Amino acid sequence: MNASPLSTSAVPPVKSALRTLDVIEFVVAHRQGVVAQEIAGALGIPVSSLSYLLTTLADRGYLVREGRRYLPGPGLERLRAAPEALPLADRVAPLVRALKGELNETASFMVQRGWEVEALVTEASDQALRYAVDPGTRRPLHALAAGKVILAALTSSELARYFAETTRAVFTPATRTGEADLTDDIARIAAEGMAIAREEATVGIVGTAVPARMDGQFVGAFSVAIPAVRFDTALEARVRQALLRAAAALV
Repeated sequence: MNASPLSTSAVPPVKSALRTLDVIEFVVAHRQGVVAQEIAGALGIPVSSLSYLLTTLADRGYLVREGRRYLPGPGLERLRAAPEALPLADRVAPLVRALKGELNETASFMVQRGWEVEALVTEASDQALRYAVDPGTRRPLHALAAGKVILAALTSSELARYFAETTRAVFTPATRTGEADLTDDIARIAAEGMAIAREEATVGIVGTAVPARMDGQFVGAFSVAIPAVRFDTALEARVRQALLRAAAALV
């Protein structure tokens, strides 16, 4: 007897996914908004479980809370938008969350702002010993792995202007500030496709980053910040694979 693929109807539904969809559809059907107790009663969801689900949906923008009522959020409109119409932060956010989820280390997407690097999207590790990055935080390009990736993406004329216009502060004993050192770092990034900054911006923290491109154009860097005491050879290999996977998924 020949084996045949399972039909969609034969695949058991995922209860948590169904519950999430039920909540969204119920709220969308009540444009005046509904309170948590109404959702729980209508859908048969325990209030304790529903509380976490509603908080997550609100945090992601799929619902908004006004007083005690929940209403459809702007995240639902984003689902209907063409990918090219989404802001860069919305494009990279799921990939940053996936990085953090896979590694449980602080993950970010960094962009260039003048001669600084800015955290556009960031997700903090759940571990007690971690390095937290607030969205909007800016640091000089030369000391961060993501900043070095940005330097490696500059044209020769832009790089010359960068060296002429910046003084490049020393943050730790490991900070590399000289033009020759940074030029060597840029060459290494070009050859390896990844930057590692070992305690150059903050003592005890190792940053790793890879370039990110959309339609062939450089748009920023995915990066992970890890306490040096955890950054061994095995974790370095995992981080590299996860970062390269995230960059490849940005289309």
